[in-house]
Amino acid sequence: MTFNKITEQTSNYEHLDKMSVDELLTNINNEDKTVPHAVEKALPQIAALVTQIVKKMKNGGRLFYIGAGTSGRLGVVDASECPPTFGVSFDTVVGIIAGGDEAIRKAVENAEDNTTQAWIDLQQHTVTSNDVVIGIAASGTTPYVIGGLEKCNENGMITASISCNAGSPISTIAQFPIDVVVGPEFVTGSSRMKAGTAQKLVLNMISTATMIQLGKVKGNKMVDMQLSNSKLVDRGVKMIMSEIPVSYEEAANLLQTTGSVRKAVEQYHLNN
Repeated sequence: MTFNKITEQTSNYEHLDKMSVDELLTNINNEDKTVPHAVEKALPQIAALVTQIVKKMKNGGRLFYIGAGTSGRLGVVDASECPPTFGVSFDTVVGIIAGGDEAIRKAVENAEDNTTQAWIDLQQHTVTSNDVVIGIAASGTTPYVIGGLEKCNENGMITASISCNAGSPISTIAQFPIDVVVGPEFVTGSSRMKAGTAQKLVLNMISTATMIQLGKVKGNKMVDMQLSNSKLVDRGVKMIMSEIPVSYEEAANLLQTTGSVRKAVEQYHLNN
């Protein structure tokens, strides 16, 4: 099966270096507006994957992201935001980037070309067939991701992919492929732009929908969020006040005693 690499598709715009600042920003924004529509077309695929993730996580499974470069960094960011937002442990959603943590800040030479390293990295987390692994690669051709998904398939794990090329190698390997075709980038080959935005939107959907399905949100509130700073403590107090008839001071005392919004509300109902 053939496909067009996004890194080889020519920009819809010529002579970017001749544009004014206003022209550059307007045209970038116009391109960005197309991304949500591309994501919308992939909603059925995203829904099918989330359903599988929820099933696995209800049975103690975990979610892993593997990727290189921008794609890997986006996976790390999404995973790192789950504990403070939803109160899950840091090994519930795990982001793994080719080249290790050093690659989060700067490129590690040839890391994405290693076809065996992703599986080695995953084994450090003692992955099992109860876990789900999502490979993220804008072009869909990253050897690190391809090799990792192939080994996961061999070991009976659910695999998925997020790519911006229809029919790419990772889309054919993954059991649950998600293709968000955003077209040529504003700067030819710069997949940190529309492709990166598309991947971030999909990751937001996957992790948020999964956590809501797992009961980590009540109404529209993050009742299990970590109270890691004064802003979040204040937010937690106000959440409690919106759920039960107490003053700010009473809510603050409940929160301090129980350590979470959920537990504070539950304790109040037990005592009243």
